[in-house]
Amino acid sequence: MDSVEAMLPTLSELAGGIAAQFGDRCEVVIHDWSRPYDSTIVFIANGHVTGRKVGDPGTNLGLEVMRGTSEGGHRQNYVTRTKDGRMLRSTSIYLKNSEGTAIGAMCINLDISELLAAEKAIQGLIGMQELSPIQESFVSNVGELLDSLIQEAEDAVGRPPAFMSREERVRFIGLLDRKGAFLIKKAGEKLCAYLGISKYTLYSDLEEAKTAGAEGSGSGDGSKE
Repeated sequence: MDSVEAMLPTLSELAGGIAAQFGDRCEVVIHDWSRPYDSTIVFIANGHVTGRKVGDPGTNLGLEVMRGTSEGGHRQNYVTRTKDGRMLRSTSIYLKNSEGTAIGAMCINLDISELLAAEKAIQGLIGMQELSPIQESFVSNVGELLDSLIQEAEDAVGRPPAFMSREERVRFIGLLDRKGAFLIKKAGEKLCAYLGISKYTLYSDLEEAKTAGAEGSGSGDGSKE
């Protein structure tokens, strides 16, 4: 089957079984990337874990796969944090069509906050030392997702917009592009207002960032920002 919609009856049964197995602290989500990114969630069990529901958007990780910045390889056993500070142990399994293109995802988010608050013996039991931290933003609308991506890029540059040099601004825009921010509807308008620049300047900087990124990836030195 080449669509998440066609697979949804089977996928939702599988997701519901996983959620039932691990209890109400285990959220299982199915995303359909053929839908607009502000409403990719087509099934969710125990949505109270991240505060999301059917019709809500995906996270920044899905944007990166759709943008092509990140390959659609499964991400397993990583740590994320919700808006209210709870820690999750997560796995994202990307759903692919017959051509090998990622068309959606099944994501499992297990709230381990109470375990992490326990004694060191319990921390050893859950294997915390084996978990790899990844920043993932769980949001209920794409405006919040864009805000999160903007803050992440600003933190990477190290300056607020009013104090950025042109080079820093281009880097800031390039970081957002690689995170898939421009796949979000009206992202350009919000960034123009945030940076205090025109659309012409924004897209000129974006082209410069893309060119610099392409030259960097082809240099063969293996360097990364």
